[in-house]
Amino acid sequence: MGSERFKEEAENQEVIEVAAGLVFHNGRLLITQRRAEDHLGGLWEFPGGKRRLNEEFEACLRRELEEELDIAVEIGELIQCVTHRYPEKSVHLKFYRCRLCAHEPQPIGCQALAWVTLPELRQYSFPAADARLLDKLENAPELWR
Repeated sequence: MGSERFKEEAENQEVIEVAAGLVFHNGRLLITQRRAEDHLGGLWEFPGGKRRLNEEFEACLRRELEEELDIAVEIGELIQCVTHRYPEKSVHLKFYRCRLCAHEPQPIGCQALAWVTLPELRQYSFPAADARLLDKLENAPELWR
């Protein structure tokens, strides 16, 4: 009975749609740290944010990266889509490869930021929703070039 109730609650959760950027520059990948007071605070993530009603994912990503990091990017291919259920909410993430076009990132909407190399990536703690993407990044060195 308990597992049926959990399944029903999970199916009724609102799904939050998120666009995230894999911003590569000179063989490094930009990651940001969530603010302590935010959901999953203190964990590292790929920068981006929630999609507004009727907003295209690419437009959302451009807006979020400008608001949170003061950067302009060229958005490339969709690398991965992930839907993940947390106990309190579900998220649907779309990860796009991006190229930095203008400005040096500033931690405006996050606690901190870092440019990491492939060997350094697993030294940071990420949310569970990013696990498959982390595996993909480790097995696709061509993305880092």
